[in-house]
Order: sequence, then C-alpha cells, then structure tokens
Amino acid sequence: MDTRLSITGLLVVLFAIWRITHLLWSEDGPADIFVSVRKLAEESFLGHLLDCFYCLSLWIALPFAWFAGVGWAQRIVLWFAFSGGAILLERVTAEKTPPSTAQWSETTLESQSTNSSADSNVGSKQEDHSHVMLR
Repeated sequence: MDTRLSITGLLVVLFAIWRITHLLWSEDGPADIFVSVRKLAEESFLGHLLDCFYCLSLWIALPFAWFAGVGWAQRIVLWFAFSGGAILLERVTAEKTPPSTAQWSETTLESQSTNSSADSNVGSKQEDHSHVMLR
C-alpha cells in the first residue's frame, strides 16, 4: 500500500490527532475557551461529540486521512487507523487512579465483649461501623 506518509510522518499525524482531540475533549484552553465551547454546545450534536473522546477522534482524523490517503479505500483505512492510534495514545497517557483501599480495623477482646453485651440489649444501642468500608 503506497501512501504519502513515512513512519515519521505517521507518528506526527497520530500525535497531532491525539493532541487536537485531547485539547477539545478535556482541556480548559487559554482563557477557558474550550470550557465555554463545551458549555455552549451542551446537549447538541457537537456537545455529545465533545463528550466522547472516541467519537471526536474519528472526526478529527477524517481530514488527516483525506489528505494522507490515495483513493477511497486507503482514505477509509487511514481514517480508522488514525482514530485508533489516537485512542491508543489516550489510553496509554490517561491518568491511572489506583482503586481505593479498604480500611481495616481490628477489634480487641474488650471491645468484642462490650459489643456482645450490647447485642444482648436488643434495640438499646446500635453498633458503630463508621470505621469499616464495604465494597
């Protein structure tokens, strides 16, 4: 498949598509211009497009594929390849937040005996489970 792109050109195009998509999708921009655009677009087609990185990358990749490809078939393949490359870059660079850890607290024999005596007085006192986090 003969294309107009070298390996370096391909990387430049992928980074450009990722950067433009990321800029429009999640960044504030100078003077919060992209935040304002997203707020103005809210529930419109453009608003939904700006809320989805995958969808937006398709539309950003389209003109790049049009100019880089030779013929319809190659342009379509490059369109999806460029979008897929931008999505992979986003997944690699996305902030990975580790899952929150469960809090653990051991009870001593004294606190167990107080809890069992509290259990015998049904309805008089509720156990405090504020230190335990359930998943």
